Amino acid sequence: MTSRPAPDPRQFWEDRYRDSDRIWSGRPNPLLVREVSDLTPGSALDLGCGEGADVVWLATRGWQVTGVDISQTALDRAAAHAAAEGVAEHVRWERHELGCTFPEGAYDLVSAQFLQSPVALDQDRVLRRAAGAVVLGGTLLVVMHGGWPSWHRVTDQSADTAFPTFQQVLNTIALPSDAWHVETLEAVERPCPSPTGHPGTRRDNIWRLTRIA
Repeated sequence: MTSRPAPDPRQFWEDRYRDSDRIWSGRPNPLLVREVSDLTPGSALDLGCGEGADVVWLATRGWQVTGVDISQTALDRAAAHAAAEGVAEHVRWERHELGCTFPEGAYDLVSAQFLQSPVALDQDRVLRRAAGAVVLGGTLLVVMHGGWPSWHRVTDQSADTAFPTFQQVLNTIALPSDAWHVETLEAVERPCPSPTGHPGTRRDNIWRLTRIA
């Protein structure tokens, strides 16, 4: 039996965005809002920014934000959103296939919200580079799904999907304990209805760390 070639990540995400007028809600991720609202605005990097809701929210709070995504269609929508909200001068957009290329610079906040992909993504390398892009006194915020929604039926295709644990992520980014302080290490259960409206829940895991001198 001949195996099918792995999808090209750039084409996969470009096709996904082009197949719909909008994928995401246009609202910022609630856990980003919860964890970042009390931080002093500075420079921020949003990895896998999609259609830009988090970038726009940060910009309206006074941050100078770089939004990064693999899809040019997503970035074009994000730029239009920023312009509509009057914050275009506070943001910039970069196209990267994270794991292969990564934005330059150092940031007061690096955010990776649900950086989980059904196609090839070197997640470990991305998280290590994300940590390396945080300035002294800055924040690394990572939020990931901790498992399938309660209504999801595991199939052969989804059975091998790995959801990293708290310790696995900490081990991956290999942060020296004397250089980082853990602010949040928490699992949150949130409502997550199915596409047909069936009620359900899903667990999300949160890592927020501060880089200390």
